[in-house]
Amino acid sequence: MVNSNNPSTLSPDKALTNPEDDRLGYAPFAKHLTESISKMTPVEGLVIGIYGPWGSGKTTLLNFMIHYFQQMPQTEQPIIVQFNPWWFSGHEDLTRRFFEQLEAVLSKRSIAKELTKRIADFAELVSEAPIPYVSIGGKVLVVWYRRRQKDVPELKAEIADMLRKQQKWILVIIDDIDRLTKEEIRQLFRVIKAVADFPNIIYLLAFDKEVAKKALAETQGISGEAYLEKIIQVPFELPLPDKTSLRQLFFEKLDLILADTPNELFDYTYWSNVYLDGIDYFINTPRDIVRLVNTLSVTYPAVKGEVNPVDFIAIETLRVFCPAAYDIIRKNERYFAGYVDRQGFLGPNVEDLKTFHNSWMDKVQDEYREPVKRLLMRIFPKLEAVWGNTHYGADWEPTWRKQLRVCSPDIFPIYFHLAVPEGSISNAEMESILALTNNAKAFREKLLELASQKRPDGTTRVRTFLERLEDFTEKEIPSENIPSIVQALFDVGDSLLCPEGGSGLFEFGNDIRILRIIQQLLLRLEESKRFEVLKDAILYGRAVSTIVDLVTAIGRQHGKYGAKQPVPEEKRLIIAEHLEELEKIALNKVRDAARQDSLLQTPDLKQVLYCWVAWAGEEEVKEWIQKVISTDKGLIRLLERSLKKTFNKSVSDVVGKTHYKLDLVWLERFIELSPQIIDRIERLAENSEISENLKIAIEQFIREYETMQQKEREAQEG
Repeated sequence: MVNSNNPSTLSPDKALTNPEDDRLGYAPFAKHLTESISKMTPVEGLVIGIYGPWGSGKTTLLNFMIHYFQQMPQTEQPIIVQFNPWWFSGHEDLTRRFFEQLEAVLSKRSIAKELTKRIADFAELVSEAPIPYVSIGGKVLVVWYRRRQKDVPELKAEIADMLRKQQKWILVIIDDIDRLTKEEIRQLFRVIKAVADFPNIIYLLAFDKEVAKKALAETQGISGEAYLEKIIQVPFELPLPDKTSLRQLFFEKLDLILADTPNELFDYTYWSNVYLDGIDYFINTPRDIVRLVNTLSVTYPAVKGEVNPVDFIAIETLRVFCPAAYDIIRKNERYFAGYVDRQGFLGPNVEDLKTFHNSWMDKVQDEYREPVKRLLMRIFPKLEAVWGNTHYGADWEPTWRKQLRVCSPDIFPIYFHLAVPEGSISNAEMESILALTNNAKAFREKLLELASQKRPDGTTRVRTFLERLEDFTEKEIPSENIPSIVQALFDVGDSLLCPEGGSGLFEFGNDIRILRIIQQLLLRLEESKRFEVLKDAILYGRAVSTIVDLVTAIGRQHGKYGAKQPVPEEKRLIIAEHLEELEKIALNKVRDAARQDSLLQTPDLKQVLYCWVAWAGEEEVKEWIQKVISTDKGLIRLLERSLKKTFNKSVSDVVGKTHYKLDLVWLERFIELSPQIIDRIERLAENSEISENLKIAIEQFIREYETMQQKEREAQEG
């Protein structure tokens, strides 16, 4: 790791060099080890091993030791030879490279030229030793090889004698041994074994002991452990940094990455639970910090403000350290995101979830299984039903969506695409729209804009916005903005009720969403204020269906409009006296729309006419309808507005089927289906200029009318 306040500069290939930058306790150990080695007198050479897992900071330790050696008086400093065999891995003779490095360093110091020449000769002989079982010349090879066996011991003795006469001792530092291939590790240790007894030389080797043991297994017929014991005379285990220091360093790096993240998205208690239950398990070495921080420094900026930072760190932790679990999550949203549907109508039931999760979890390596399980239970509440006894229902989804949690089906894709899906409402866009809620005109125009924008699934963006708006009605929207929001919805609400593609049997429309939003907002006001807001909004509003829906919804609280029983008075939106006044205003709105010839354009004409009957009597409504159907154009428009789209999907269907239906019972209440009317309708079917929807309506009407007539004849004959 490097000392930098910019996490993007962290790299697993760089280590600290100055002990002043130490944050994890390596400097004291390095200083103690340096002082101990400097007091040694390696008459016949010495090999010291520093053992530590990959990425634990061995290179940082060696750099600190070099720093401390260089701070010693010149007369006490050793000649330091640094050799990194990994630089030559895969394509070089490591033996030759080792001695070339040794010779190069010694030649720059006040070392006898004869000694460096002997070392060069020794390197030439040792590095060119023939490979067993390779024939390169028969008897010539045998004679040459016997001569070498005589030359090597003699030359080695000469080098040893020269080294004993040197005033400075030599420290050979070899790092990154555990990065080599198995054969290269064996080759390197054969070299070290051959020169380990050179006097006045101390070899300092840093490597992962377990990696070396596996590579050296069965070398010369002994175990890897035994082989190491024959070479390493003084072993040290690198003390791992304490967890507190690692956490502190990790958190400081996260602070830099998460800078400017909205405070409301970071829950400290939630972070503590997620970190200690899962993430902490994977942070054991400085390189673990580097790997995760480097990843986050690249991925998080793309989704900052659109995801929950705690969940994102957790997901990226799995991507870095347990990619198998990450891949399962990425490909199986329905088994992780959302709430538990106990019946299994809208997703996997509890038993399906248990089968799925226990199956893939069994394939996770043993040491990761429990921390991964704990981590997933924290960030995906659905899994509490699998490995715990807690069930979260649909009422939690708005909270998860608002908090930008990965467990929200609406937010889940952002974590894995690193972008807001096409057609969705980003958190930044949501905030910009909410800023318009203090201005009814601006907010109204934005709603109409969203209603005109289609998503890939065929729905409009206003539907997504209305769903998310509910997440903010409790307190985020200022109370003073409530009147302008209600006014805007009562003004353009009907334009937001256009049929949404992709709707299914269990879907509810924007009309329900709008009513919920209005009621949730009004509940924050005193009753008298609610009434004044509603009164003004209805008086100046143009969305007749939305106005009627809201008034009838309030009426049902009072036991009216088919309600089985009234709700308690303290839970009603307004009192009975105020309801009567709103009903009168709503009735006038309906009458105005009828006079202005715009009533037929209301999305839910059926509901509006029922309420008109309830408020003014049936005759008034029939009179208006007779006027409407007096012309073919009016009759066509009435039939079009009476057409209802329904959605059916059988067990064998991959895609649902759309059907159109006319409510003849409703039509007969207001229209006498006389032979003259039927003839007119049949003639209209022959008109090539009518819309496709109207053709469907007429055909459906004729079929249902003939079916009804047949049943009446059968009843009379029976």
